[in-house]
Amino acid sequence: MGDAARFADVELLLRRAGPLAHAAFEAGPENGAFIASQCRVLVIGAGGLGCELLKDLALSGFARIDIVDMDVIDVSNLNRQFLFRAHDVGRSKAEVAAAFVRARVPRCNVTAHNADITQLPADFYRQFNLVVSGLDSIDARRWLNAFLFSLLERDATSGEIDPASIIPLVDGGTEGFLGQARVIIPGFLACFECTLDLFPPQRNFPLCTIANTPRLPEHCIEYAHVVLWPDVRHGERFDADDPAHVQWVFERALARATQYGIQNVTLRLTQGVVKNVIPAVASTNAVIAAVCAHECLKLASYLAPSMNNYMMYNGEAGVYSYTYQNQRRPDCAVCGVPVPRRLGISAGSTLNELLDLIAADAELRARSPSLRWISGHALYYSAPPALHVQTSANAERSLIDLFRAWHMQNGLAPDARDAANESENGPVVDAQRSPPVMKLSVADPHLPHVREVHVELL
Repeated sequence: MGDAARFADVELLLRRAGPLAHAAFEAGPENGAFIASQCRVLVIGAGGLGCELLKDLALSGFARIDIVDMDVIDVSNLNRQFLFRAHDVGRSKAEVAAAFVRARVPRCNVTAHNADITQLPADFYRQFNLVVSGLDSIDARRWLNAFLFSLLERDATSGEIDPASIIPLVDGGTEGFLGQARVIIPGFLACFECTLDLFPPQRNFPLCTIANTPRLPEHCIEYAHVVLWPDVRHGERFDADDPAHVQWVFERALARATQYGIQNVTLRLTQGVVKNVIPAVASTNAVIAAVCAHECLKLASYLAPSMNNYMMYNGEAGVYSYTYQNQRRPDCAVCGVPVPRRLGISAGSTLNELLDLIAADAELRARSPSLRWISGHALYYSAPPALHVQTSANAERSLIDLFRAWHMQNGLAPDARDAANESENGPVVDAQRSPPVMKLSVADPHLPHVREVHVELL
């Protein structure tokens, strides 16, 4: 099929005005020409959703597409990631997907990047008019959202956002028969972080727990994965799709479980933990990808108003979808003015238990947090290893003990007034309060920013 026939229906939409068109829409052949030759789209993720996105964007007329994915193809991907074949197993997802689409839609120039999105420079992202996310990791989606906001530039005098620095993000996600799509215009619409509480917390385990006090089979698996692997394999990249790598982790996890009297460490559970397996349904991917591609076409041409701004899909009991407007949070840590996160925990709890609480908190979700007093002094580091060794002893100490020790180290009585312990960064603790409050900063490699956390010792 030639290009004229393939894109005839899209051209009809772009060359004709209609009652549903955006006020800024100007019908004409220039719309199709812009989408085909000038509009650059970055697709992130070449999994089940990413394959659908790539296909839909190419067939919607977009001809300058880049795709980023750092994974390789596994045989388990073939039932739903339709751009891949059996002979592709072990090859880069991004490269195979790009080659498939180029062969099927010759005018579409798809460039593959087998890379980690967090390692690509800012200038790489600035090339694009649109970014479309097909990621299945909440952490990665949080990072991408915050990074695109960090690219905003403002006028030095007026403080107004420079429109040229805005890169719209179309975000899609699926889990089983559930899906969602949203449009995020940095600086104007609710961002991903604003609605983080819509997602149930992922099951993650703080490093201190898996290293010092394992209680679950998952703790043993994560220990073998994130601690033993880098220590023993010395810089070798762990590949969750390599059966030999997974088997290595399973054997070490089983040995650790035996040491601590923990049962039910199996190869199947090991595969689920290291891959963070999320159930996938091909039809859900198709629905959400179609919505995302449609939004890209509207953003690129003003063919119709964009979604405002969140759409949910539920295929579990029949077929149901609903679109509504998520509101920006004034205290959002990415697009608003953040306020300290307040947590409450028993004064007799250990620092390990506080780290568990931080990991489970719907707003923080820090998997490997490092804690400092708000004045900057170290309390606990999950990494690098040297700092972890120096501070790991604090993990088993009670919070009230750490609270009092801080005061004593600074020449203050345990009941010293808050004002007596002020620094240029503000008070470290509210010792006069009942209950007392520890003021901490929380950093995590999976978080896009450092958060201030106030912990009430109950």
